Amino acid sequence: MRNVVIVTGASSGIGAATARLLGSSGASVVVNYKNSGQLAEAVAADVVAAGGKAIAVQADMGSEADILRLFEETDRAFGPLTGLVNNAGINGPAHRSAETYDFQEAMDIFAVNTVGVLIACREAIKRMSTRHGGAGGSIVNVSSIGALTGSPGRFIHYAGSKAAVDTMTKGLAVEVARDGIRINAVRPGMIDTPIHAKAGQADRVKEFASKNPLGRAGLPEEVAESIVWLLSDKASLVTGAVLDVMGAQR
Repeated sequence: MRNVVIVTGASSGIGAATARLLGSSGASVVVNYKNSGQLAEAVAADVVAAGGKAIAVQADMGSEADILRLFEETDRAFGPLTGLVNNAGINGPAHRSAETYDFQEAMDIFAVNTVGVLIACREAIKRMSTRHGGAGGSIVNVSSIGALTGSPGRFIHYAGSKAAVDTMTKGLAVEVARDGIRINAVRPGMIDTPIHAKAGQADRVKEFASKNPLGRAGLPEEVAESIVWLLSDKASLVTGAVLDVMGAQR
């Protein structure tokens, strides 16, 4: 049976690398995006060229209505869902100190990074759970090193949203362990992706990568390998885990 996997935030970075790698294994991949339609369509074309099937679906992962539509379009296009990668995430546009935090900015971040992840998990569980007639499946949530460090003086709101992802991953994994569903997370460190520029740190990788014990930043493809392994039956005993993919960075 062909795997059917939704990858959120898949128009670039870790999401795009994950979608392409899934395509090379013959999966049917739903390439989710919010604004970057042309990039998402290009990723979908790469998935097909690699041997998979793909569609690009626009949906804001901070909107419940959009999340419901994303899953409904997946149902129509490919049938029963077998995997979900909650990769979509946003950050603030610049460094923040504690006295400057903006309520709406924080709420927007939590809507996508935390609540959106929970609602997407809910929809996947409805479809995958053997208790509800599903065939089981696997979910991988993308966290961040910020969940460990708290990102003081930079992005505490973002770090908090990712720490919540870690906690939800562990709780959900236990709740659905008898329903044929495994739920895990990966926690990337410094990865060379467009998110740094979007957060006003275009030179962050160049400036800080050498401080990593490995002496370099990670690549999206390296994180994708971990995600795809966790999705697969090769990780059949792994659930409720949060896997650090950060080259011993702290």
